[in-house]
Amino acid sequence: MITPEFKASILKELRLDDYEIKDETLANQIPGWDSINHINVISAIEKDFSVRFKSIEILKCKNIGDLQNLLTSKLAKK
Repeated sequence: MITPEFKASILKELRLDDYEIKDETLANQIPGWDSINHINVISAIEKDFSVRFKSIEILKCKNIGDLQNLLTSKLAKK
């Protein structure tokens, strides 16, 4: 389940007022999330939540729900 804080971090970085994001949403389905902004979105999430992702962890994420789960697991280890 996508948390409001996670969604807000993504939308803020992409300068979107609102956009429905579900677990099965793919990054390329979100307006403005292209290959260049991918790095910016990931960096914003890391900064907003004070976590660090490994490249291989991000590559394993198939959708936004996977990225949310990765973030949740990182936060649980803090």
